[in-house]
Amino acid sequence: MRKLVVGLLVALVTAGAALAAPLPKARPEAVGFSSQRLQRLTDTFNADVASGKIPGAVVLVARQGKVAYLQTFGFQDRAAHSPMRPDSIFRIASMTKPVTMVAALMLAEEGKLQLMDPASVYLPQLKNLQVGVEVKDGNGDRRLALEPARREVTVQDLMRHTSGMTYGIFGDSLVQQAYRAAGTMDDQQTNAQLVDKLAKLPLAFQPGAAFEYGMSNDVIGRIVEVQAGMDLNQFIVERIARPLGMRDTAFLLDARQTSRLAQAQAAPGATPVVIGYNPARPPKWFSGGGGLLSTAEDYARFAQMLLNGGELDGVRLLSRKSVELMTSNHLPPDVSYGAFTLELGLTAPLPQYGQGYGLGVGVRMEPGRSMAPGSVGDYYWGGATGPYFWVDPQEKLIAVLMLQASDIRLRTHYRSLLRNLVYQALL
Repeated sequence: MRKLVVGLLVALVTAGAALAAPLPKARPEAVGFSSQRLQRLTDTFNADVASGKIPGAVVLVARQGKVAYLQTFGFQDRAAHSPMRPDSIFRIASMTKPVTMVAALMLAEEGKLQLMDPASVYLPQLKNLQVGVEVKDGNGDRRLALEPARREVTVQDLMRHTSGMTYGIFGDSLVQQAYRAAGTMDDQQTNAQLVDKLAKLPLAFQPGAAFEYGMSNDVIGRIVEVQAGMDLNQFIVERIARPLGMRDTAFLLDARQTSRLAQAQAAPGATPVVIGYNPARPPKWFSGGGGLLSTAEDYARFAQMLLNGGELDGVRLLSRKSVELMTSNHLPPDVSYGAFTLELGLTAPLPQYGQGYGLGVGVRMEPGRSMAPGSVGDYYWGGATGPYFWVDPQEKLIAVLMLQASDIRLRTHYRSLLRNLVYQALL
């Protein structure tokens, strides 16, 4: 009888969380913002939509757990003349990574995962990986020589991108060419099939030697599946999104949700560009590194949970110490940086910008160096399709930008612009 009562209580709490409303709203001045100065943010984004720089966007800013600013701009689908909505759904690309890291840390708290373990403890096919080293033959042509990894890839390596794995789509090294030839970005593969491919491919660097942004977090997604006994979409929906009241966060959309999917568009009148999720051909690959769909209000609830130390509205996903671990710099001082990382620009976790990298998030480590405002200890990440978020614990502030614009210069511009316009509005 006691077990039945406890089960019913848990079900009621979970059901209540699933129906949770968006974060409460407050007048800007009530949480330390100037309404007049926030108008600059509105005017700037409206002007950029009018000039055709972006098709549309959603911007949400919250402080002290309350939304001080939520505005929609332009079009959800400019070609169809459908206006942007607060609940428009976006392909969030690499903003999936922090969610996947939370999933892994939840399993670590349950004793099902250890960051110090070799990845092969959970995925035996990763036991004897080799490293690809480019050499030139007598004609000056490149060829790939293989050498054994000096140590195994650990779970921490996968979580902080020091595994030696890369992305095949962002460069032309021989290892990246091998990634492309193997079809590592095929959205019709499963996570299990992806790991089998990666097990046969060389690493781009020795494990632990370099920070190279790549498919490491996708491998974490597979480890979550193995240790949880369910696919990554089911885990994130049932263990993270639904308990937090994130109604529109998943790897798949139903027909009603598809009608709210924001479309990327290079210029007024152009055909929308399908980057990522294609409703006509839903993925079988639940990419832990980049496959989620979400809304500004959903992601704000996730960010607020992190800011609260792992809890939101009575639902605790992580302990305070796990959130601290996730949002602390994990890169060793002697680590090098891969070519793609150097191209990430302003928000790259590079020491020359006073920034490091935690588990799925960049971390600001110094008050200077960065060209964008913020606070020591703030953490952030964005996606190749345009979205961006950051959490500033010192200011008790979160900001979410939902944007579908894949040009890297445009993405960098709006990430810096948003920080400038949010912080200038603080009283």
